[in-house]
Amino acid sequence: MAMETVTLARIYLREGEHLLARLLDTLRDERVRGVTVLRGIAGFGADREIRTAALADLALDLPLVVEFYDRPERVGAILAHLEIQGGLAHIVSWPVTLHTP
Repeated sequence: MAMETVTLARIYLREGEHLLARLLDTLRDERVRGVTVLRGIAGFGADREIRTAALADLALDLPLVVEFYDRPERVGAILAHLEIQGGLAHIVSWPVTLHTP
């Protein structure tokens, strides 16, 4: 099995911010190697307002996590591009080992 060091970036959003479609389009256009979107069942951000998927909620504004990975220099360039576009406040990244057959 081959191993390669790549960078994994994680972007935290909320459904109500309406940034997901634009972000996915950008990541697709940049041809990143892999993208996954996770929808949270509960969470809170800097405003400390808890958002949850309880059945009583009529308007959903759930947390979203967008993860993508690629070579470190590509992720750095993509994050710089996303920073110029604006609107993304919570991004973390770290090196990971990619295992391929």
